[in-house]
Amino acid sequence: CRSWTGHSPWRSGSSGGVPELATLGWDDAWNAAFEKHRAEGLVPGRVSVQHRGAWDVLTEDGEIRARLPGRVRRDAGSSAELPVVGDWVALEPPSGREPGAIRDVLPRRTKFSRLAAHDPGSDVTREQVVAANVDIVFLVASLVDDLSPRRFERYLTLTWESGARPVILLTKADLEPDPDPAVASVKAIAGEGVPVHAVSVRTGSGLDDVRAHLGPGVTSALLGPSGVGKSTLVNALAGEDVMSTAAVRDDGSGRHTTTHRQLVILPGGGLVVDNPGMRELHLWLAADGLEEAFEDVMELEARCKFSDCRHEGEPGCAIEEALAHGSPDPERWRSYLDLRQELAELDERLERRERSRARRRRPDAGTS
Repeated sequence: CRSWTGHSPWRSGSSGGVPELATLGWDDAWNAAFEKHRAEGLVPGRVSVQHRGAWDVLTEDGEIRARLPGRVRRDAGSSAELPVVGDWVALEPPSGREPGAIRDVLPRRTKFSRLAAHDPGSDVTREQVVAANVDIVFLVASLVDDLSPRRFERYLTLTWESGARPVILLTKADLEPDPDPAVASVKAIAGEGVPVHAVSVRTGSGLDDVRAHLGPGVTSALLGPSGVGKSTLVNALAGEDVMSTAAVRDDGSGRHTTTHRQLVILPGGGLVVDNPGMRELHLWLAADGLEEAFEDVMELEARCKFSDCRHEGEPGCAIEEALAHGSPDPERWRSYLDLRQELAELDERLERRERSRARRRRPDAGTS
């Protein structure tokens, strides 16, 4: 193994050795996708940290600080195509005083996207890719906080849409005398196939459940509000303090500490992306994810007598019949409608933007 250049807090382990690319998730399919770049003398690397105007990239020769040439920026169709944490990139290694340069981003297998936080309600509609090429998304919430069903539904919708598998982690279980009822209620929201684990970093309970989802080359990401213990959990999985944390308040609530995304290599195999807490999580294009997150609702809608049933008094409406019997919960049904409307409004905004761009591209645009 070659040695890392310098020391960075997100790398776990103290052996001083760099893992094989396979440890970072590299496989035969990635290798095949990279062939054309290898012929150009470029090397593969994975983005571990995104700075303002620079990226830290993990390679076989260690960590490289890289820039993004202006041509690559201009060729990108949108900011969502620029490198983010988790991306595999084609890298031109440093030469002399010239820093490394990212020449291309390999096609992503998965991406967790949201509507950029400052855009809702504005005329600007922009996709923000939070992390790329993630296999598992750990949705993290604290048992001492409000376990909002609506927040879980929103996170699950975007996770399913990303192509990753969701797993829900309920932290600070040592502060809850009996976490089982909370686990059961969250399982009812998440549906079959979504594991839910109560976890305590202080006692170590549930950590083996988390590790069971990981393994060599498996990439995970921690998503959730600030103060739920994401960075503390990363440190526990890494076996050392690779992320800064703050003391828990007397009521068990945490403090925001993570300010940027980082890819952490875990000593037992696997990788995890720690993310800053998200105050806002507005949907990006996620029609398929909505169907996955509300599979029970979709099954009921399929039973309606009419395929275009509006669920407003039409005969044979399976939704209204089910609501009358208390399942699904009326709040869950309203949440589904709200998220569906949010996606419809997003679609309309994107269509308006595309129409506007098409008019500007017309040869006679702006002429009388």
